[in-house]
Amino acid sequence: MQRMAECWQVKKMNQKNKTKKNPAAAGCNALGIFLLIALVAVCLPLTLPKAFGYHIYTVVSGSMEPAIMTGSLVYIKEEAPEDMQQDDIIAFYGTKDGASIITHRVVENRVLMGEFITKGDANKTQDMNPVPYGNFIGRVERIIPSVGEIAQVLTSTAGKIAAACIIAASILLQFLASYLAKKE
Repeated sequence: MQRMAECWQVKKMNQKNKTKKNPAAAGCNALGIFLLIALVAVCLPLTLPKAFGYHIYTVVSGSMEPAIMTGSLVYIKEEAPEDMQQDDIIAFYGTKDGASIITHRVVENRVLMGEFITKGDANKTQDMNPVPYGNFIGRVERIIPSVGEIAQVLTSTAGKIAAACIIAASILLQFLASYLAKKE
C-alpha cells in the first residue's frame, strides 16, 4: 500500500513539473501566435471582401474630393449598369484596354445608348467622353479614408516579402518555443 502511495506522489510531481512551462518558451509561443494574428487582421479587409464579389481599389487622384479623398480605399460592388442612378459613384476603366480605373459620379445614365455621363466632384466640367457600359466595373459601396495607402504598401512586392518574413518568424518562434519546452 505504501508503494502505491509513493507511486501516486511521484506521478503527481511529474504532472506538476509538466504544467510549469519555461517562461522563454511561453513568450516565444505567444509572440509567434501574436504575429500571425496581427498579419491576418491587417490582411483580412483586403482579402475577405473579394470573396463577396467586391473589387478593392486605392484612389490616387483628387477628382472626387471631398467625397473621396486621395489615398482612400474604395470597395466596388458589381451591379448591372442599367441600375445606376444619377449621383451614384461608379468605377470604370478609363479605356477598354487601359489599366487606369476612374471613380466618378454619374451625371446621366443613357440606358438606350449603353453609356454614362460622369463627372468628378472636384472637376468643373463633365468628363469629355461618355463611359460605355463595357468599361463599367461597379458602384462604390464603401469608402475608407487613408487606408488605401496602407493597402498599396501591403500589396507591393516589399509588402509581400514582409508578410512572408512575418510568417517565417512566427514558424521559427514556434520551433524555438518547442525546443525550449523540451530542453527542461
